[in-house]
Amino acid sequence: MTEAAPIAGGSAPESPLQQLPTTRRAILNLLKRGGPLDASAVAGALSLTPAAIRLQLTRLEEDGLLAHHDEGPGAAGRGRPRHVYELTSAAESLYPKRYGDLTTELLGYLGGPDAAQVDELFEQRRRRRVAGALPRTADLPFDEQVAALTAILDEDGYLAEAERLADGSWRITEHNCAILTVAHGFSQACTSELAFIRDALPGATVRRVAHLMDGAHVCAYVVSPPASSSPPP
Repeated sequence: MTEAAPIAGGSAPESPLQQLPTTRRAILNLLKRGGPLDASAVAGALSLTPAAIRLQLTRLEEDGLLAHHDEGPGAAGRGRPRHVYELTSAAESLYPKRYGDLTTELLGYLGGPDAAQVDELFEQRRRRRVAGALPRTADLPFDEQVAALTAILDEDGYLAEAERLADGSWRITEHNCAILTVAHGFSQACTSELAFIRDALPGATVRRVAHLMDGAHVCAYVVSPPASSSPPP
């Protein structure tokens, strides 16, 4: 018997991702955040048995949402190769990709990536986002600023999370690019994103340390506090 999908509630329709059964949605989110994993790693992360996870992985693969490749041989060089699972393009499409093909087409009508009008549109978007973010970040202590900005990025569809590093800085990771289609054609999307994060954290130092456009699995930024708020050595 197959696992039933949850029934939509309220007036707002659920997204295709939300309509998936809870365990399958958790598996997809885990692989979206962490990249390819085998069944044992998925089971451990979700505190479920490997047998139960393998069943769900098989069903997700049958539905075209996962694909696997073999890595191996198994433990101590013996046994069958491990199946390592990753999201397919169909699964990626379940996550927010705002603007998309239509925006790319419309920007093209303005003259393409090198057009001054395109630069100005991305600059207007950056200013609008900064104006919305600063009231939520500007007057907070540094750690709370980072938390507030991460929440804003998550609300915008970037599946963002923040991790505090040993030196007092933070790593903000965007597991999903909400404007990936646009970013492929217009580098201003990525430049604007970096500028927005810097402007939303006044005084902080922000470095991009991973970039989807360079082949990374995520976009990530290391954010260091202003000198006046740095923790003592």
